[in-house]
Amino acid sequence: ARFMAQCVKAFNDQAQVTILTATSGDTGAAVAHAFYKLPGIKVKILYPQGKISNLQEKLFCTLGENIETFAVEGDFDDCQRMVKAAFDADEIRQKHNLTSANSINISRLLAQVCYYFAAASKYPDGNLVISVPSGNFGNLTAGLIAKQIGAPIKRFVAATNANDTVPRYLIKQVWQPNKTVETASNAMDVSDPSNWPRVMALFNNDLTALKKVVSASIKTDQQTYEAMAALKQMDYLAEPHTAIAYAGLIESLQADEKGVFISTAHPAKFIETVEEVLDIKLSLPKVLKHVKDLNNLSASISNDASKFNELLLE
Repeated sequence: ARFMAQCVKAFNDQAQVTILTATSGDTGAAVAHAFYKLPGIKVKILYPQGKISNLQEKLFCTLGENIETFAVEGDFDDCQRMVKAAFDADEIRQKHNLTSANSINISRLLAQVCYYFAAASKYPDGNLVISVPSGNFGNLTAGLIAKQIGAPIKRFVAATNANDTVPRYLIKQVWQPNKTVETASNAMDVSDPSNWPRVMALFNNDLTALKKVVSASIKTDQQTYEAMAALKQMDYLAEPHTAIAYAGLIESLQADEKGVFISTAHPAKFIETVEEVLDIKLSLPKVLKHVKDLNNLSASISNDASKFNELLLE
């Protein structure tokens, strides 16, 4: 997000830019802090009301200044749909000079490509399997780009929760998003991932070729909790998203392969879940301590895209 923010700052030749983005939890804080107080840039972030953790919310909904946040009465897919509707409106694009900052924006993925090379450099024999906790599938897309341009990665596991559109597609070859299900791994609660067309494009829409490189796993909340407990037995403290990546990896990894699972969040951001599942007490990092008692500045809005467009035109 900071790479993207500095790119926008450096290359912007307009008087004002508006970043309009949706988040399922983690992207919001990264974007908000990256663009916070940058001159000439306003940020508007939509997120599903009541469907992200309290500390996730506090990290980006307490800043003010050039950061405006909207709690949407719906799920992440609603938020994403509203953002896309705004981008489709010529008048709004022109008025605000819109750009986005979640994985819709390719610059976000370009920065993520780098750490796949970092991981692959530790296992250069070509037998590396990387398990990626997947919701909107931006992270996996970055990994696939890395492989395409030379990172010695054998294959990937797309580790999902109950929002299993992609695993079902890989099995049945029918794209059929269901209603988004609320899970313990809320940042992955996405039923219609906007990056999947990019994944398909990387393989020229050849599903057979894609399946040679990408497999998928589905984990329930109970399986997620069991993976968290298993990791704790190995002295590794994990929140739900990381645990899903671990669980997907161990069920897929073959004897001659090396495995890496991607961890995407600090356990304390999901303190209630981690403490309850693992029966422990966590201390908050300094950043989370600072925000936990701050006032939430978000405006609550409906998931009606036309009404949000009207708001943007006021």
